[in-house]
Amino acid sequence: MALKVVRSSVVENVLADPSKVTDHDYEWYVRNPGVAVWEENGDVVGFSAADPRNGNIWALFIAPGFERKGIGSILLAEACARLKSAGIERAWLTTDPNTRAEILSSGWLGACRRKGE
Repeated sequence: MALKVVRSSVVENVLADPSKVTDHDYEWYVRNPGVAVWEENGDVVGFSAADPRNGNIWALFIAPGFERKGIGSILLAEACARLKSAGIERAWLTTDPNTRAEILSSGWLGACRRKGE
C-alpha cells in the first residue's frame, strides 16, 4: 500500500511501534472522504488523512526527497477542506516536538479556519 510506504519512509515522527497502525487503519481512511495524495511520476510521495468523525488530521507525511516543495502545505489545506465539507468546525493534529511538522502545524490554523473567522 503506497500510503504505508510513504509513512514508513519518513525520518521524523517515526512510529515507535509500526504494528499499531494497521492496513485496516489506512483502508478506513481511503474508503472515507479524508485522504489526499500527491503523486510524482505516478508514485505517491505524500498524503494527508483527515478523520471526518472527530476533526483529527490523522496523517500528513511527505517522502524524503520531496520535502520543502510546498506539498505538505497543499495536503494540509486539502485535509482541512475535507473536514470543513464534513461539517467539522474545529480540526486538530498532534506531532512530535522540534520537527518540520511542528513548524508547519504552527501555521496550520489559517488553513483550517472557516472563512470570516
